[in-house]
Amino acid sequence: MHAFIAQTSNNSNPLALFLPLILMGGVFYFLLIRPHQRRTRAQAALVNAIQVGDEVMTSGGIFGTIAEIDEDENTVTVEIAPGTRIKMVRGGIARRLTEDDVDDEYDDAESEDEGQDPQFS
Repeated sequence: MHAFIAQTSNNSNPLALFLPLILMGGVFYFLLIRPHQRRTRAQAALVNAIQVGDEVMTSGGIFGTIAEIDEDENTVTVEIAPGTRIKMVRGGIARRLTEDDVDDEYDDAESEDEGQDPQFS
């Protein structure tokens, strides 16, 4: 009986043993690794494309305007209020705001207000 079990286990295909592992690796690559690489490249492109005068949002949620860019130190100075400036690393910029973003937010707020009863506003 022992010889029969040893003989059947030796006849199994090694590809059949590794195929599920290879498929799981492929699934992880397409669902986790590739999208993360794409987001990383997009963020790097955004950080490299910012210019003086751009309105930005920092990763901490602070809105401001780029006042200065120091290429040597890889930092930017962001004016968050008239006369108030902060110096931060370029990588701390989460996104650049455009007029389209502001218009979309304004339109969303208006559409929410229209659905409310004026008596309760």
